[in-house]
Amino acid sequence: MSTDTPSPVTVIGLGPMGRAMAGALLEAGHRVTLWNRTPSRADALVAAGALLALTPAAAVAASELTILSLTDYQAMYDILGPAVDDQEYVGVLAGSVIVNLSSDTPDASREAAEWAARHGASFVTGGVMVPAPAIGTPEAYVFYSGPTEVFDVHVPVLSRIGAPKYLGEDPGLAQLFYQAHLDVFLTALSSLLHATALVTAAGIPAAEFLPGALTTLTDIPAMIGDGRELARRLEAGEHPGELSTAQMMGATADHILRTSENSGVDVALPKAVRSHYERAIAAGHGAKDWTALYEVIKTRR
Repeated sequence: MSTDTPSPVTVIGLGPMGRAMAGALLEAGHRVTLWNRTPSRADALVAAGALLALTPAAAVAASELTILSLTDYQAMYDILGPAVDDQEYVGVLAGSVIVNLSSDTPDASREAAEWAARHGASFVTGGVMVPAPAIGTPEAYVFYSGPTEVFDVHVPVLSRIGAPKYLGEDPGLAQLFYQAHLDVFLTALSSLLHATALVTAAGIPAAEFLPGALTTLTDIPAMIGDGRELARRLEAGEHPGELSTAQMMGATADHILRTSENSGVDVALPKAVRSHYERAIAAGHGAKDWTALYEVIKTRR
């Protein structure tokens, strides 16, 4: 596939992310066909040159490549399931490539790949790692997994959305990495709000706390490096405890919980954090580094 002659692309799902992706593809010169349950969401894109299909089947039939930007994978079945039975477009999925950039679980991705294969379609999973305004910018990147030969053919198109990071053949890998990265992100956001609630419960304005608190997040790389040595230690089970221990940090986790209780702030998050330290200490890791929590968090096989 040559970027000199941009190929047709279909985008189904026009929330903020879907609209941003369709806009980036239009700007790159692709013929973009759209479908959305609420057709009016396509108005600005149609004005910019996109085509609006009347049915999902017609949208899929318009391009070899269909990109889905939906709430979850069930929405794919709800939309494309009837398309399979559309008498005007019999076998519409056969030979098509579905790139699902919706969020769900790795197992849901694997099941979807099997469903697509039963209908003659190739299936690639994706996880977009930036908000909608960043789509099409140098900061954008997307995790992908699925058949290598299918992914390779469509890299020029997918690159319009963001830098493609291919993880392998297993359809579940992209969602695994997507969910794991968001595990870090969502937990950090909750901790930031929880910490702000602690401070404001004492009558201190959020503006006096948040700017300084953000440096705690941005300084994490300075404390743990670029992740390579941390990864090596976790894989080797090395937790030296030279600078901090699970016992010491567990005491702090307990203090945060008690402060939350005394302030009337929600305690679910600090209880969860303290439980990691309690279990690590109970397992004999109290004198080891905080990384020993990994030993009680990871899967037992």
